Amino acid sequence: MSNRFKILGMGNPLLDISASVPKEVLRKYGLKLDDAVLAEEKHHPLFKELVDNYSVKYVAGGACQNSIRVAQWMLQTKGSTAFIGSVGQDLYGLELAKCAENDGVAVHYFEDSTAPTGTCAVLIHNKERSLVANLSAANNYQASHLDTCTLVWKSSEMYYVSGFFLTVSPEAMMQVAQYANQNNRKFCMNLSAEFLIKFFEKPMMELMPYADILFGNESEALAFGKQHKYKNLSIKAIALEISKLKKHAGPSKILSRPPKPTQSRLVVITQGPDPVIVARDGKVMEFPIPKVANIVDTNGAGDAFVGGFLAAVVHNRPLLQCVEAGIYASSIILQVSGTELKGEPGLRINSADSRL
Repeated sequence: MSNRFKILGMGNPLLDISASVPKEVLRKYGLKLDDAVLAEEKHHPLFKELVDNYSVKYVAGGACQNSIRVAQWMLQTKGSTAFIGSVGQDLYGLELAKCAENDGVAVHYFEDSTAPTGTCAVLIHNKERSLVANLSAANNYQASHLDTCTLVWKSSEMYYVSGFFLTVSPEAMMQVAQYANQNNRKFCMNLSAEFLIKFFEKPMMELMPYADILFGNESEALAFGKQHKYKNLSIKAIALEISKLKKHAGPSKILSRPPKPTQSRLVVITQGPDPVIVARDGKVMEFPIPKVANIVDTNGAGDAFVGGFLAAVVHNRPLLQCVEAGIYASSIILQVSGTELKGEPGLRINSADSRL
């Protein structure tokens, strides 16, 4: 099957509903600035109140979808990326698709009839924010949906799935991972959260042998090391150990020969303003992070790093340039509110013969 998309993402789509509000709204719903909570029953009227009473901005969100949107922005060729997830059969689902498609991402959502589209209320007050997330339909993805969009996901060169999707459909993740492995395409995964490492260890470790690139941050790496009882709990040592975990190789080019039992895995650990740690082939490398002036907030910076990194990988850029692309993308998001993408990137990704 010929390749149509450069990168396909699979995760939980959320529609960010952002508005500047007076402090009274925060008090009314018991919210704090610089905080994020899951919506409780008392928060449900908030979403309608924002739409009805304030000038709102809709932005396609969710960790994995953010990364895909950033990758699309870095690539600049419309339709280079696609995204699969679950939304409700409602106006928010339509708005979410519209936002993502306006960014150039081809979305192929499963439409759940039992729950509304997942949303995240973004309340802005004095340049600070409070987040209220209602996951809803994003949790109801069905793996059978893959059968309805085979031409989409099987025509992608690379796959990226966030760890958050382990709580939704590990079956779909495995189906994509195995297809990537059997067809010599990269499967990339993110640790995403500490609770996933602890409570979803079994499906995570079942997928690990298929992961060509694994992303995470320093707290997730440390949680992984503790969960798996590594003796050395330095970030470098943990990254190195993860890179050495069993890795399935792709099929042999000579069909009469079985595939090799192991193959290199790249592990990329971000540490906020501290150096990016990369482990592969028994080696650990550090890449310093330039200081960023005028930081608005850190929300989405990690997602942006992944998006920039993957955009460079899919064009076969050398490792240093992949890291630089990730750092550049995250620096842009640090200087804006949320993950709003405007104009063209100052760093362009072009194809090259050198390979990651």
